[in-house]
Amino acid sequence: MAEPTPSPKAVLRGHKAQIHAATFVRHNERLATGDAEGWVVLWDLTIMRPRAVWRAHENAILGIRGWGRDNIITHGRDHKLIVWRIREEDEGRLSAALPLEETPTPRPQPWVLHLLEVNTMNFCSFAACLGDAAQGSLDAAASTAQVLLAVPNTLASEAIDIYTLPSQTRIHTIKSSQTNGMAMSLSLFHHQGCLTLVAAFENGFVSVHRLDSDGAWTMTYRSQAHTQPVLSIDVHPNRECFFTSAADALIAKHPVPTSRQEKLKEWEHPLKVVNTKHSGQQSLKVRSDGKLLATAGWDSKIRIYSAKTLKELAVLSWHKVGAYAVAFASVDEPGAPSANSQPTASEQAFESDTKDTTDASQEKDSIESWQIRSLTRGAGMSVKDRRLHLAKTAHWIAAGAKDGKVSLWDIY
Repeated sequence: MAEPTPSPKAVLRGHKAQIHAATFVRHNERLATGDAEGWVVLWDLTIMRPRAVWRAHENAILGIRGWGRDNIITHGRDHKLIVWRIREEDEGRLSAALPLEETPTPRPQPWVLHLLEVNTMNFCSFAACLGDAAQGSLDAAASTAQVLLAVPNTLASEAIDIYTLPSQTRIHTIKSSQTNGMAMSLSLFHHQGCLTLVAAFENGFVSVHRLDSDGAWTMTYRSQAHTQPVLSIDVHPNRECFFTSAADALIAKHPVPTSRQEKLKEWEHPLKVVNTKHSGQQSLKVRSDGKLLATAGWDSKIRIYSAKTLKELAVLSWHKVGAYAVAFASVDEPGAPSANSQPTASEQAFESDTKDTTDASQEKDSIESWQIRSLTRGAGMSVKDRRLHLAKTAHWIAAGAKDGKVSLWDIY
């Protein structure tokens, strides 16, 4: 008999425009999705229904991200970046009517904490991190924390501006070569005590910029791994490397150097480049344990790769049209397997991908082990508690596509 093909655990329907962004918030209890008409839907993953629906922007949403438990940041093509406060108790006063549904009155919006006028001419989404690296991650930060936001410069689309919240002031501008074209994707994070920016450009270049103690920005890495515009960047949780995907069929793994002495030559190859033979993979995301990365493909496929070897591990096929957004749930929450926990049989299966071939019987055993683990997860709980436990601990992958639908998968 043929091996069973993966299928979604749920399909969330309700957007009438293509989905451009997705992110898990509130310890995986909610999934926020944004579409090409500016709508945001906050889905309750314990019941697979919308809890809040509002039009965040007058134009397409470029990016969406959680800030702590109660804030959501959205970036739209209406030249606005907005921080919304939406606590669980606020959901009751907001509309749950989906964008596909007609309503006689406008849907109310959540409370606006911050609104920045920014450049969105080049479709590049924002990047964000905490101002103080010692405070941990943005997803777990308090609403009073200082947050840094990176966006393309208003006048020069190849330059990058960094703003700070809550003051909403611009504190840095990082200038890149004018020959690189527009900035296409950004990542902002702290590495070994230094604020670090990774930027990718229209001509296939990527560069790493480090803020020195004297307040100057130093470029520590510059390379052209791609022949087409870079579509997405994500950084490994250990901050030692990052990954890029582009309009070409390549996926590249790059280093994050820390000083001038470690600076690599321009044009030198990244750590690893793989030709996947599938062009147009975007929304590249690395899972919180650093083991997997996923891409959304213009060919409608969601592809899962090993972050260690860039070997393709799975192809999730359900959508019939192009996929533009993908998101991983965190697997490091309480009750979920962590990066330091004993690996399960399925995790051991994809760790073995350093070999050139994989034993078919081992793959079958790992799939059966994963199925048993899924069935026994939350045993002995009430139905409500079991749903909440599943939402928080499932290894969710969410994918949004041109059809306005979100497929939700639970694998590995």
